[in-house]
Order: sequence, then C-alpha cells, then structure tokens
Amino acid sequence: MKAAIVKNKGETPVYDDVDAPIEQEGHFLINVEASALSQLARVRAAGTHYSSPKQYPFIAGIDGVGRLENGQRVYFLLPEAPWGGMSEQTLVPTTHCIRVPENLDVALAAAIANPGFSSWAALTRQAKIQVGDTVLINGATGTSGTLAVPIAKHLGASKVIVTGRNLEKLEQLRQQGADEAIPLDKLAEELPRLFNEGIDIVLDYLWGESATTILNGAINVESDPIRFVQIGSISGDTIQLSSKVLRSSSLTLIGSGLGSVSLEDLVTCVGELLFATAEKGFNLPYQTVPLSQLAHVWHDGGSDIRTVFLVS
Repeated sequence: MKAAIVKNKGETPVYDDVDAPIEQEGHFLINVEASALSQLARVRAAGTHYSSPKQYPFIAGIDGVGRLENGQRVYFLLPEAPWGGMSEQTLVPTTHCIRVPENLDVALAAAIANPGFSSWAALTRQAKIQVGDTVLINGATGTSGTLAVPIAKHLGASKVIVTGRNLEKLEQLRQQGADEAIPLDKLAEELPRLFNEGIDIVLDYLWGESATTILNGAINVESDPIRFVQIGSISGDTIQLSSKVLRSSSLTLIGSGLGSVSLEDLVTCVGELLFATAEKGFNLPYQTVPLSQLAHVWHDGGSDIRTVFLVS
C-alpha cells in the first residue's frame, strides 16, 4: 500500500510503498479516506515532539477519517506505531475511534476535528459550561479560537467576547457571532468593565502577557466562580503569577489537553463535535490535496487554510 513514510529523524515524509498492517486484537483495521496536515502531525513526523515515535521508519499523521471493514465511517486518533493516518490503511486501538455521521463531508470532518475539539473539550469537560455563561476567548483569531465562537454559542453561552491582535479578523469574528471584540492592546483598560458585567469562562489560547493581564484583573473581583482554561501558549510558555490571584478571587485555573483530558474522552469529544458540525454547519477554510502530492505542501505554513490529504 501507499503511505507517507518518515524514514529518518528530521526528514520530510516520502510517498512510497509499505506493507499493509495486519489485524490485531483490540484494534480496528481502517481504510483511510482523509487525514489533515496539522502542526502536531508535522512536529511528530520531524521527531521533535515528546510523543513522536522512536523507531524508524514510521507513517506520518496523527488522525483521520476512514472506514472499518464493515463499512462504518469513523474518526481515529493516534494509530498504533509505526502506523499513522497518512496511509491507505492504518491500525488503531478501538478506544481511539468514534463514529462519524455519513452526511458530513469527509474532508471537512478531517479538517475540523483537531482545531475544533480544543474548545469543545475545554468547554464541556474542563469548564463544564452552563446555559447563559459568558465566555471570553483570549486569542480568538487563529483557527481554533475562531471555531470556539460558534461552538461556545452552540453549547449555551449567552455572550462571547473575543480578543486578538488582528483587527480585521476581530471584525470578522463580530460579524460571525462574537458579541464583543477587543484588541489585545485595549484589554487591560476594558477588563474592569468586563469583570463587572460578569465573565464565567476564559478560554486562553495565548498564555504570556495577555493571560497575566486577565489573571491579575481578577484580583478582588467579587463574582461567581471564573473558570480560566489554559489551552495554548502562542505568546509564551511561562508567566509570573502572583499568589494573590488565587487567594483574592473566585478564579479556578484549569488546563485542557492530552493528559488533563483522557485520550478516550478527547475522542468522544471529537465525535460530539462532528455530529454538531453536521447539524449546525460549523466550518473552516481547507484545501484537499492527494496524498501523493504531499511533498508539494508539507512545508507550507502560516496560512489559515488547513490541508487535508485525500487518501482514497
């Protein structure tokens, strides 16, 4: 069969022949239809991520959409090494698979799964969103943050506030359903009003300076418990956090990601997201590329358009 094979550390995957996987107890043999080229897929293939396979060669791709031997369409996450998502067939633990609605476009399902489940898991599992909550999305102009707006509304948020540096994208988010858009350079001056009006959940995709500003802004704020969920660290991996933040506020600081949410629960989150996508029409920009052309797009970066490899 054909696959995107990583032959040595640091090398770009190559489209080549490899023996097909053999059925194994506790696993599904999946005929892959589509697999997205995410940043995590890139760094795992480069061997620079803590979860990268240690033995070479291996097949690139962390997830995808395909069919079981009985024809059932499924989403799968983290196939059994050395198998990956970017191959005609892959081998995946049964607990890493979830059913996909047949009326959902296969490429959209593959494209939206990774960026969409970050907010879905954060809101449903970590923040435990309630109908009527106000959600502040810090760093909403990226793909995941943009998707978090309609997802938060779908899950019951009555008000969604977004922050970011890109003024044009902030305005687009307002037109797409965000109730308020605040440039990051105006965040500090707007926080007293926002906290006074009430914030129930913060989804933080940035960390760094803006997260520190929000956390410090919660000091001595009398409010219902604020659930601050840390998801991404585009603005830096560390902050200086005063102990007063936790002692003088009703704030709860939570992380959301693999480890704080179990792998099985993340897969379930993707299933919930994909059924909601089919029902509500969540979307994002993506392009489809035959897997055989992976060398032409593998190193493309900096675009909001996600690449989905069509395998079969």
